[in-house]
Amino acid sequence: ELQEMSASGYLSWASFDPFSISGEHPAILHNLLGGEWVDAKQTTDIIDPLNGAPFIKMPNTKADELEPFVTSLNSCPKTGLHNPFKNVERYLLYGQVSAKMAELLGKEDVANYFAKCIQRVCPKSWPQALGEVTIVRVFLQNFCGDQVRFLARGFSVPGNHYGQRSHGHRWPYGPCCLVSPFNFPLEIPALQLMGALYMGNKVTLKAASTTSLVMEAFLRFMHFCGAPKTDVDFLNCAGSVFSEFVGRAQPRNTQFTGGSEAAESLAVLTHGKVRLEDAGFDWKILGPDVRAVDYVAWQSDQDAYANSGQKCSAQSILFAHENWLQAGLLDKLKTLAERRSLEDLTVGPVLSHTTEDMLAHVHKLASLPRARVLFGGVELPRHNIPKRFGALAPTAVYVPLEEILKPENFKDCIREIFGPFQVVTSFTDATVDRVLECCERMSHHLTAAVVSNDMDFINRVVGHTVNGTTYVGIRARTTGAPRTTGSGRRATPGGGHRHARVHPAGLVVPPGDHRRLQRAAPHLDPARPFVRGGEGARLSPLGAGCNLVSYLGKGKA
Repeated sequence: ELQEMSASGYLSWASFDPFSISGEHPAILHNLLGGEWVDAKQTTDIIDPLNGAPFIKMPNTKADELEPFVTSLNSCPKTGLHNPFKNVERYLLYGQVSAKMAELLGKEDVANYFAKCIQRVCPKSWPQALGEVTIVRVFLQNFCGDQVRFLARGFSVPGNHYGQRSHGHRWPYGPCCLVSPFNFPLEIPALQLMGALYMGNKVTLKAASTTSLVMEAFLRFMHFCGAPKTDVDFLNCAGSVFSEFVGRAQPRNTQFTGGSEAAESLAVLTHGKVRLEDAGFDWKILGPDVRAVDYVAWQSDQDAYANSGQKCSAQSILFAHENWLQAGLLDKLKTLAERRSLEDLTVGPVLSHTTEDMLAHVHKLASLPRARVLFGGVELPRHNIPKRFGALAPTAVYVPLEEILKPENFKDCIREIFGPFQVVTSFTDATVDRVLECCERMSHHLTAAVVSNDMDFINRVVGHTVNGTTYVGIRARTTGAPRTTGSGRRATPGGGHRHARVHPAGLVVPPGDHRRLQRAAPHLDPARPFVRGGEGARLSPLGAGCNLVSYLGKGKA
């Protein structure tokens, strides 16, 4: 099939076929150094998350092989590969590269190639995988032609006497690193990488080992479309080895998306020269005004369980006003969750937790007074998922609000499980302040949703909570694609923040924080619950400001 697709020239750059790689025919990956694809002394096997077969051989670069990568990154000066006074033709070059890439990603064969790459290493439904490709394509369309040059627009301020004025310019950092996670193996690193390159940075890329296959394909695709081959080095290695690389190379900035413990370690290693997005325990509050119950149930199912809950913005806890319980919301959630199946990958392997770990957490919460498992709480049936990964049916545990708030329970109840799991609780008009207390005591504020059109309730909640991005209105959600939202600030300094719209101005953080209100009325079809894809991106290598996105419903935006 790959040979047939390559005959048209669209896929002549591809070095493996994601439709046929297996234990018998593994994909062979490489490092990229100074514009050349090179091998390491050793390789390591990456196993298929659906059956455990070693289907990818990845370079296992060791510490004694790092010096050429250090030298390559440090060959880039602090002024970058281009800036407003140097090599300005490269702005137009990347506009042309973006146009070519966007054009080819619009071809069905190329889009399906990348979607299958994603699905093989991070199993998710086909619409979710294809949604990543769509987000990348539209991003590239936004930066065709002169748009990269316009992105570098500066400012001018009159002086205080004749002949004086001040000019500001977008400036690259020069040598940078990018560390990307497994859950969105194309969308997150592709958008962050292109933003850094647009502004003249040289990047050493470290993708998650389990999913680095996707970014090797993307880099080869970039080169085919005319991107300079020496602008990016691609390093496959263990996390500890990459930490040593960062310590030796001392990049001027590092963009990291991943777990909070690694983020804290990297912040110390780089002396704070890092842009972080780590964990998020993301809440959704359903207000007292009940309407569009089917839609709200569908959106909650998507927020909690799409991509098997492996989104930093996934719905971690649902605070439902008692009116929603009386309207039958919990039964609707159960029905939707039980439709998900391993066969179509609407639920699949969890790559960062074992089944035992997740089930132990379920049982611990369910054993609290008056708590209970609403649905799920069992291992997926009839699967071959390796034991190092997780296989949990979509699960919700109801825990009374007063039990959550007890000091001995709170830490367990707000533990982020990066899988198909959520906590559900309820409140009344008299206990709204207890809900706000719970939100205040949480530590990682990434995204949140206030599902209500009651402006008094909205103002009360928004005025007493803080998050990188807060979605507001009866259609509010916790997950959203970068095209729908504006730049979100670091709600928690040093981590737990969300950059919700890509604005890739060269890893430059503008001064100050701001809060943005964006109103919209999306037209989504609850009858097609698995059509949405590409949600949950938070991909800016810069960006300050808090985001407030309002979804008030049709005709009320």
